[in-house]
Amino acid sequence: MPDLFSGPAASVLEGSLDRVVYANEESAWSVVKVAPSGGGEAVTAVGKLLGVQPGENLRLEGEWEEDKKFGRQFRVAAYRTITPATLEGIEKYLGSGLIPSIGKVMASRLVAAFGQETLEVIENEPERLSEVQGIGKKRSSEIQRAWVDQREIKEVMVFLQSHGVSTSHAIRIYKTYGPGALGVVRNDPYRLAVDVRGIGFKSADQVASALGLPHDSPQRARAGLLHVLDEASGEGHVYLPEERLLTDASALLGLGEEILRPALDELAAEALVAVEPEAAEDGSPAVFLRALHGAETGLAEALRRLVRRPGKPLEIDVEKALAWFEGKERLELHEQQREAIRRGITSQVLVVTGGPGTGKTTLVRGIVRILLAKKQRVSLAAPTGRAAKRLAEATGKGAATVHRLLEFDPQSRTFQRGPERPLPADVTIVDEASMLDVSLAWSVARAIPEGGRLVFVGDVDQLPSVGPGRVLADLIDSKAVDVVRLTEIFRQAEKSRIVVNAHRVNRGEMPIESGDERDSDFFFIERGEPEKVLETLLTVVAERIPGSFGLDPLTEVQVLTPMNRGLLGTENLNRELRERLNPTGGAELVRGDRLLRLGDKVMQLRNNYELDVFNGDLGRVVAIDREDRRLTVALEDGRRVDYESSDLDELTPAFACSIHKSQGSEYPAVVVPLHTQHYVMLERNLLYTALTRAKKLVVLVGERRALGVAVKNRKNRDRFTRLASRLADRSPGAR
Repeated sequence: MPDLFSGPAASVLEGSLDRVVYANEESAWSVVKVAPSGGGEAVTAVGKLLGVQPGENLRLEGEWEEDKKFGRQFRVAAYRTITPATLEGIEKYLGSGLIPSIGKVMASRLVAAFGQETLEVIENEPERLSEVQGIGKKRSSEIQRAWVDQREIKEVMVFLQSHGVSTSHAIRIYKTYGPGALGVVRNDPYRLAVDVRGIGFKSADQVASALGLPHDSPQRARAGLLHVLDEASGEGHVYLPEERLLTDASALLGLGEEILRPALDELAAEALVAVEPEAAEDGSPAVFLRALHGAETGLAEALRRLVRRPGKPLEIDVEKALAWFEGKERLELHEQQREAIRRGITSQVLVVTGGPGTGKTTLVRGIVRILLAKKQRVSLAAPTGRAAKRLAEATGKGAATVHRLLEFDPQSRTFQRGPERPLPADVTIVDEASMLDVSLAWSVARAIPEGGRLVFVGDVDQLPSVGPGRVLADLIDSKAVDVVRLTEIFRQAEKSRIVVNAHRVNRGEMPIESGDERDSDFFFIERGEPEKVLETLLTVVAERIPGSFGLDPLTEVQVLTPMNRGLLGTENLNRELRERLNPTGGAELVRGDRLLRLGDKVMQLRNNYELDVFNGDLGRVVAIDREDRRLTVALEDGRRVDYESSDLDELTPAFACSIHKSQGSEYPAVVVPLHTQHYVMLERNLLYTALTRAKKLVVLVGERRALGVAVKNRKNRDRFTRLASRLADRSPGAR
């Protein structure tokens, strides 16, 4: 490990960490108060210090500066920690959350029992911990394990933080690589971006530069190319044209094609990427990450197999079955619905698409009821828990998330259902299929048994999946599978302005405004300045909707916004809405710059298979343990999930969320701010998706101009995919 204190002469500040004033988990930037060893008032130190604990003795190297706003402070370039020496320091150190099993109360008891020897007892005589009230055999073992872990982590943490890597990431690095973490970091720092969740290329590149890896090294070029492809997949692309990949990588790395092309050839030779000649839209080679190439080609082959092979014979008079269902439901099906049910019973692969009010739910219920009456085995699934719950309620049959249907194993991170162990179903129906990315769709298709049928149901005009691909649209464009598009709005649905206006927006027409009609379910409140939009939105959510419609602002009203940043972005809206809907007074936990309060509405930000919670899951914080920095969330499906301190960065306040995050959800009431602040995100399918999330009420607040921009802007963000052409058998081979 290089000497972090080498270099030009600098000032040194030694002292005990009194408290952490501010810490940003992403940047590691921290503001702390340090009590100097020589005595005197605590001084302010600023720098990348995330992870230092109150009570620690620090040796800081840097320089003193006079900040215009905050006065004299010490800017830290590097630091080392020294075991605390005073009883007060030891107690503060142990009670800082460093060891999950020791809170402030237990830290006080330990110091009272062992005094100056407390840390030595934990280190060398952990069996003596049971002498302290409240520490049994189990807790003693937990403390010992945590102490050993934090000691080994410390070296990794100090090294990485000095290069801009946060504490939580340092812990993940240690958990990924164990005691050999520093060896991995020094030998191949770019592995961090591949192996460790949350570590990006830029952080790994920063570490590599600090370690002296040459700017134009082949290792850096390969890592940069993989990073550009990975970033593209985050934007929905399954591949990139070779020329665009090289251009983007050159801009990122500052390297020319004479270095990047050989690096790309090496990646292809190592099978880390797949290259298909003349396959991109511009006729250039198409470059895929290996996993995405396998998923897209695998999905195409699985669907072709299903289409080619006839299903199990089903002795059924479809017309009689349709009449039977109409009698049971006391309704008359529209011809489009009748055709969809016919094909749902007979087609090997079927796509059903349509907007709100076109009867998708009714036809799915029809397919399910008829098949069950004929003793067919039917599996129902949707990408999210909320969508699966709605599907079960609509059909009267149990439904699961796709991950649960395919029996995801969090240990191996693989699905247990597949070609070797297919689903025990004659027909599998997947609702909200617009949310399926190419990898998840492949996992479903490859698990369909020999002779099984597959039905995808969704609204192709909504936002595409968060992950790579545009599966539903590609299936329709390929003309290789049966498709039924529902276009007729039913008479009952026509009474809803939400439904009517969603279809108007989808056609590029301005919505019909309701004015002061008390019985309407759609309102547009015009406001100009962003501050006025914010003020009105807060009043609408906290007062006007509860007062006029009797809806609970916390559980039945959801604010959806196009962007995360700005006055009308998710971050600021969550702060403002929390103060109106869940004001201070309850227990709180702070993780970096994110605050979570008892009673907060929260959202899960990524899939966590160990906790069995998934990206977009909503819940309420129902318990907080400040001493051990844990909390409990009651999810919408009724389950309670306990979050440890290390999992808290996966939660965010959800009084407001992005429209993208709302996919697959429905809410009684939706409130949407629209302003030209969001100009770059004002697109038709974004607004359409927001409108179709509401069941009872939509309120738009903002500029008429912004509404017009969103309605007229049909420019969907193009995605590079090859699924449609593969299904149409126009796919060249990969090299």
